Amino acid sequence: MLLTLCFDADDTLWHNERFFQMTQAHFATLLADYVESDHLAEQLLAAERRNLGRYGFGIKGFVLSMIETALDVTDNTVPGHVIAEIIAAGQDMLTHPIELLPGVEDTITGLAPRYRLILITKGDLLDQERKIAQSGLGELFDGVEIVSDKTPDAYSEIFTRHQTPPDATLMVGNSMKSDVLPAIEAGAWGVWVPHGVTWEIEAADPPRDRSKFHEAVDFMQLPEIIASIEHSM
Repeated sequence: MLLTLCFDADDTLWHNERFFQMTQAHFATLLADYVESDHLAEQLLAAERRNLGRYGFGIKGFVLSMIETALDVTDNTVPGHVIAEIIAAGQDMLTHPIELLPGVEDTITGLAPRYRLILITKGDLLDQERKIAQSGLGELFDGVEIVSDKTPDAYSEIFTRHQTPPDATLMVGNSMKSDVLPAIEAGAWGVWVPHGVTWEIEAADPPRDRSKFHEAVDFMQLPEIIASIEHSM
């Protein structure tokens, strides 16, 4: 039987990426006199890729990448008020209320009495702690892990720390690249719950070996998938 269920947070339990998309649209408006929106989006994505190793994942790194991109596309002539608006947009993102995705609260509440639940999320520590606290779900989890990145080694360390055998552990998330593939590589089961709005950097193909991979139509299908996995074990 499965013993432990692990969950991603952003865009699995609550909305997140759409706020990045909204801010990026505002960013394009601010720089419309300097560059076409499509080219700006390409430049920003390139900056985000370059900066992941410096700033990690999260809003602060996103804001710094926008500022860097604004300087690049304007040959360092971007007005100060534009930089100020970029910073203000990032500050708004850091205070945005948490909105749970459909079915999340009821599903998590129903699973909590029967399994050990662990929340595994990546990004800025303070921002992730804020979102967990505001979500109202924090007390339902037996453990919370905030990591700089999600790799097979990171998952293995978490499984060891929580004394949960990988083959009795399931990871649920919206990112194929961060939530599903590395968890399966670490020996766990993986359930992909597509969100619909996915950051390009998080895109990846499903695993070739699908024996431990499942795709959910939505979060509410999770109990059905868990039952199916346990029936096959």
